[in-house]
Amino acid sequence: MNESSTIFDVIILGSGPSGLTAALYTSRAFLNTLVIAGNPPGGQLTITTRVENFPGFPEGVLGTEFISNTRKQVKNNGAKLIDENVLKISGSFEDNFTVETDAGNIYKTRTIIIATGSSAKWLGLESEKKFIGKGVCACATCDGFFYKHRVVAVVGGGDSAMEESTFLTRFATKVYVIVRKGKKDLRASKYMQKKAFDDPKIEFIFNSVVKEVIGNDVVTGIKISTKNIKDGVEVEEESTLQVDGLFVAIGHEPNTKFLEGLVELDEKGYVKMFENHKTSKEGIFVSGDVHDHIYRQAISAAGYGCQAAIDVTRFLSDHGIETHVSSYE
Repeated sequence: MNESSTIFDVIILGSGPSGLTAALYTSRAFLNTLVIAGNPPGGQLTITTRVENFPGFPEGVLGTEFISNTRKQVKNNGAKLIDENVLKISGSFEDNFTVETDAGNIYKTRTIIIATGSSAKWLGLESEKKFIGKGVCACATCDGFFYKHRVVAVVGGGDSAMEESTFLTRFATKVYVIVRKGKKDLRASKYMQKKAFDDPKIEFIFNSVVKEVIGNDVVTGIKISTKNIKDGVEVEEESTLQVDGLFVAIGHEPNTKFLEGLVELDEKGYVKMFENHKTSKEGIFVSGDVHDHIYRQAISAAGYGCQAAIDVTRFLSDHGIETHVSSYE
């Protein structure tokens, strides 16, 4: 197990828009910055084909290209990046934090920014995995525009699924909502249910599950299995639905398992954020989707990263550690 003698001013966990933006700001403030990027690195943008809602890219930009370019920008400003996963964090601001990774390395730091994001929950199908970014999506706000005048399906029965479905009607000609259980068992709020039921473009398919995603280079349809009652007996019938896209809206899971017992998490596992992006543990800050389960956009994540970096810089300055915080004022 390798142990570096370097004590970093800040270690940033995660390399999506939030973590990389934070690193850009801390490194430009001349803080000795280490980004533990994860493996694979880059977050959810790496499974997005094209980003068209981030300012400054009039023609859009590939998610992988956006992350790659931002990594270069961060490195050019002096931050160090390593593609490893964090296993354990111990210590304190007073005695320095110790961060252990799956590569067997140990790193010391004065402060930490948690920017590990959240991961979309998937159906777990091999065919689904094959078409992620090629017609299988987990964010209507991000990718809905690509399905203008097309037919799509949404999987899920909660508020997220209803929100995704009604949003997609701005672009798609038809939106199928596939729900595992019956109408009376919908988990979505009554208001969101009514909004979806009242939309003429939305059609619900209850008591159904997606069994397979069909396509060649892109999605062309899905196979679904539906349970019906015929002559008092439950029967299961399979059918094929022609769609151009499948949106999986069964929830997100914050990447916080390794943080249990270190900082306060809410009932859904998201990191609790207090004033100035602080967590419940002094010296540990948070930014991006790992605490934000409302917006979940690249642009908002980047904004949180900027704010957290400035808050860390000021925190260190307030504790007598030399910084260039005046450059933000």
